[in-house]
Amino acid sequence: MENGRNSLKRTLTLAPLVLFGLAYMTPMISFGIYGVLAEATSGLVPIAYLVALIAMLFTAYSYGKMVKAYPVSGSAYTYTRKSIHPNLGFLVGWAVLLDYLFLPMVIWLIGSVYLQAAFPTVPVWIWVLSFIVITTLINLIGIRTTSRVNFLMMVFQFLVILLFIIFSTVSLMSGEGMGTLFSASAFIHSDMSFSLVLAGASVACYSFLGFDAVTTLSEETIDPKKTIPRAIFLVALIGGGIFVITSYFIYLVYPDFTKFQNIDSAGFEIAALVGGNLFSAIFLAGMITAQFASGLSAQASAARLLFAMGRDNVLPKKIFGFIHPRFSTPVLNLFTIAIIALLALKMDIATSTSFINFGAFVTFIFVNLSVIGHYYFKKGLRSGKHAFSYLVLPLIGAAFDAWLLINLDKHALILGGAWALIGFIYLLFLTKLFREAPPEMAIDDVDAAS
Repeated sequence: MENGRNSLKRTLTLAPLVLFGLAYMTPMISFGIYGVLAEATSGLVPIAYLVALIAMLFTAYSYGKMVKAYPVSGSAYTYTRKSIHPNLGFLVGWAVLLDYLFLPMVIWLIGSVYLQAAFPTVPVWIWVLSFIVITTLINLIGIRTTSRVNFLMMVFQFLVILLFIIFSTVSLMSGEGMGTLFSASAFIHSDMSFSLVLAGASVACYSFLGFDAVTTLSEETIDPKKTIPRAIFLVALIGGGIFVITSYFIYLVYPDFTKFQNIDSAGFEIAALVGGNLFSAIFLAGMITAQFASGLSAQASAARLLFAMGRDNVLPKKIFGFIHPRFSTPVLNLFTIAIIALLALKMDIATSTSFINFGAFVTFIFVNLSVIGHYYFKKGLRSGKHAFSYLVLPLIGAAFDAWLLINLDKHALILGGAWALIGFIYLLFLTKLFREAPPEMAIDDVDAAS
């Protein structure tokens, strides 16, 4: 017991935390959305990832500061609720819910597009339905992937990335693609448009989702106030470095993105180009394994969040608080996630990832603002270096995130705005026009279980 409450054994150090965070991010996702990014940036994917990385590092800094303030399993919802205002915290939690509900759809859509590229005679909708049905059935009966399996799958992804870099190097040295290992044109050239780079960076941030996942392990970490901030920053930095490097090599071996047969599954075409049929098969196995594992976890987490909100009467308890008596799983919530995922039949990767990023950017903005609210205003740390640490840096981070938010796909902005409006109206109902405090969401517990 610590402070009168149950606590987990503190055994985790920096290295396993960083590995956990990288596994959560899914290192191969940069291949999954490369074609979409190439189209959005006119081929300048590496610089889009670099801009996204800079923005994420500022936000990682703010996450680190808030972990020190609340060294328990936390989230943007908790930080905003405690540091700024409970009503605003509820709306940030509503934005977090957007990510939870729609992330499985995006994961399954990306996996389906790649399977369709490998087996072009099979329509993509069959793969989408297969992902939904198989994953839902597994989650219904309560089978869960273990951390060891997830770790092995992460190692497999790193192996695929390493093989890709090796094959790309051999191909470039043989005169293929750009015919060189060094080219500044991947980052800047005379015809580049910074507005396109920003639009691409807005989508590229999808690859970073989960870099903050290590905050959920605060209660199992040795010296969390020191170790967790370092881990968050390193996960964002190393993950972003992987994305920049892989996209750089993709650009070198395949500089003309207009020649992709299918922009949504460009990574598969590139794998076949540099490594032939054998490597393309290994690459596909890596992509599908990663998407399947991510989908399992994402659907289970989303269903658990809906259950926690139903149990606490944030959502109707009879529906969302129901547990199947035999399987002990929230079956109605799993079906809800599956039904939402059917939208993948009518959406493309660019719009769906941007839609997810709407919720992510909102939460990132308020993590940065929470630093200001907690340290600068509540704690009164405003002089000298404190003003720089607790006002200037988080303001820069919030500005970066807001900048990327307004550069999202217009359809994503409309859908995200509609979601935010629904949340505001629902908050008015729950608080009886702000006369009562909003109910507390159990997002932290869901994150910890994920």
